[in-house]
Amino acid sequence: MNVQDKIPAKSFQFLALGLSAAFLAVATPLVSQEIPSINIDGSSTVYPITKEVVERFQVDKEEAVEINLEVSGTGGGFDKFCRGETDISNASRPIQLDEMAACNQAEVRYIELPVAFDALTVVVNPQNNWLDSITLNELEKIWSPVAEQKITRWNQIKSSFPDQPLNLYAPGTDSGTFDYFTEAVIGEAGASRTDYTASEDDDILVKGVSQDPNALAYFGLAYYEQHADEMKAVAIDSGNGAILPSRETVEQAQYQPLARPLFIYINAVSAQKNPALRQFIDFYLEQAPETVNEVGYVPLPEEAYHIDKVTFHRGEVGTVFEGQSQFYLTIPELLRRQARF
Repeated sequence: MNVQDKIPAKSFQFLALGLSAAFLAVATPLVSQEIPSINIDGSSTVYPITKEVVERFQVDKEEAVEINLEVSGTGGGFDKFCRGETDISNASRPIQLDEMAACNQAEVRYIELPVAFDALTVVVNPQNNWLDSITLNELEKIWSPVAEQKITRWNQIKSSFPDQPLNLYAPGTDSGTFDYFTEAVIGEAGASRTDYTASEDDDILVKGVSQDPNALAYFGLAYYEQHADEMKAVAIDSGNGAILPSRETVEQAQYQPLARPLFIYINAVSAQKNPALRQFIDFYLEQAPETVNEVGYVPLPEEAYHIDKVTFHRGEVGTVFEGQSQFYLTIPELLRRQARF
């Protein structure tokens, strides 16, 4: 039995400060002036995109802006967001009904902006020479709650597999990836065995798989792309043949049901009151196509980012997902939903 590993949220702080402002700070007496701030939390899947945008914003911005970027999972991020503690919530799934109710109770209005598509990726160690593809039924057999303490060796999945320990790594329960995967594979969000090594930090999962020949894990495509030499992606067979995760298979709606949209949610009141936040979101949407591609996810069409900008500047609040993930969602269908206003 593996021990479930809960780790503290990662925290990062960035200060965007142009050279001219820095020079003036040295050349003139210090003047007491409040520095605008932006607080971001949420999904570890979306984190690489937002982190890259923040770093580019640092270079581009001439005035000081303090940006606090944390990672506590989609669910943990929404907890803070719906208490009014953050301005932006990174999310690897749509906001859920209970989170919508919490935001409503706290009078937190949110703007929902899709920023990328992901291919949720199942991986094994490179030394694994017996698993190249897996069916949804086999994934359910592995991860179902009834498998706990029972399906513990590879040959229990398929008799042709070796009689070796099955060591599982996956996101923790605050993760949107955990919610999405369990609902897509098991049929119920949060329904999962618990005897696995869990973390909201995907880098911990990557390290586990790369060091364990008997490992199997799942997480966002970008973390696989960044460490493709340390692990092997497993093709998913949902009934129409085994399909590997890639930009092409997502765009062609072949990698189903594990292809999904990624989001940022913006506090609408914060956006009205904080000019630095508005500038940051405009910058985010301008940089998103290139950044998403570089990080390792699937960029949305240019039209989608244009719709995002219109939605944001109109202050259109709410969600088009009715509080639940939508499986077998395609990129064209996402655009149709976005263009609702």
